[in-house]
Amino acid sequence: MSRALPEAPAPLTFLRLANHLRLAAFPIAYGLSGVLIGGTLNRVMIAELNVPATLVALLFAIPLLLSPLRLWFGHRSDGHPLLGRRREPYMLLGAMIIGGGVYAVAWVTRQHTTHLPTFAAAGAGAFLLYGIGRNLAHNSYQALVAEKFTGNRRGRAMTLYEVATLLGAVAGAGFIGRAMEHYDPARLSLVAGGVALAVVVLTLVAAPGQEAELAAVERADRVRDKPFASVLQDYVFADPQVRRLFVVVICTFTGTLAQDVLLEPYGALVLKLSVGQTTRLTMFWGLGVLAAMLLSGLLLLRWLGPLRLMRIGLVLSILVFSGVGVVGLAGAPEAFRWMVLALGFCAGLTGAGMLSSVVEFTTPERAGLLMGVWGMANMVGHAVGSLMGGVIVDIMRVATGSALAAYTSLFACEVALLVLALLLSLGLSPVKTRAQLEFAG
Repeated sequence: MSRALPEAPAPLTFLRLANHLRLAAFPIAYGLSGVLIGGTLNRVMIAELNVPATLVALLFAIPLLLSPLRLWFGHRSDGHPLLGRRREPYMLLGAMIIGGGVYAVAWVTRQHTTHLPTFAAAGAGAFLLYGIGRNLAHNSYQALVAEKFTGNRRGRAMTLYEVATLLGAVAGAGFIGRAMEHYDPARLSLVAGGVALAVVVLTLVAAPGQEAELAAVERADRVRDKPFASVLQDYVFADPQVRRLFVVVICTFTGTLAQDVLLEPYGALVLKLSVGQTTRLTMFWGLGVLAAMLLSGLLLLRWLGPLRLMRIGLVLSILVFSGVGVVGLAGAPEAFRWMVLALGFCAGLTGAGMLSSVVEFTTPERAGLLMGVWGMANMVGHAVGSLMGGVIVDIMRVATGSALAAYTSLFACEVALLVLALLLSLGLSPVKTRAQLEFAG
């Protein structure tokens, strides 16, 4: 007897599409909040308020340092629904905490005092609030996407929603840039309040009605019995596939992003680019990432599959990083701009393949926990990459007295990490994970 279902009527298809588009409001909000914190307030603290850069770096590291909480947040949402939903309430709660954290960081900035310990303590509290909300909301959202879509649509959906995050960041940068053309404390509070409100409202638009209540409760019932420590041991620490992918994610993000904040100084010191020219490098990078993400989400993931696309992105990144060093040796600034565009494109391919791969390793029952693992690896890679880039460049400049030698040493280290990630990825197989075996059984 055939189990084929009749073709869905057009209104149902339209409603499903509308729900998918509505969900994109959350990554837009996530990107918007990141711009205000990571861009505007970062600059205001250092340039306008003369806060020591080391203290600012420590404050901005707090959300990254809180990333291990994603595992507990994810486990909690896996087995403990609120109002019959496993993800939506946690997204909304996280968004409200993000909003409060954004306004708290802006308030601390506005109330800046010359008494550094007081500012540091207040700033740490504000960033702690922001970091908790950001990790809770984003992990719950990623888990929702991982269980909402099926088959190869899961990875493509995650990639296209990442494009929405980039668009939110771009739109937010334009809006906040116009609103904060000149620093004014009162205007900062107004903008922060607007961003906080936008995050909550956009999440209210995105989250409700995305989960089926019965399915959420049934899945929670299947995973609730095991305590957090046992789940962590069985499905993370004791699973060689999860451990391998965790290292691949860290190596890839570290290798891809170690130069993230150093490309502009490289262009200035080695290729003698002007301030305006180096500033535009970020645009070239972003265009490359955006183009690759769109192309991957619409076509390449369907044709190549996640792991193959990730490996292609890694190979191309290795080649382009090698080319960046050659461009510096040749003193070719025009070629460097195209190299930055290519770096962004390769990072986008690798990122799309990786996002889709981690979704392949994630089951609906354990989506919260496992997306927490991958999110933590992402943030650790970001943090290690930023630290590694600065340390290597500083040490090599002191040792050699040459900016070119310092930056090419960094690029060589990044190439080595990407080669390691590529080799480790050859042993990855989603069907061998304990979570997948549990799901299949």
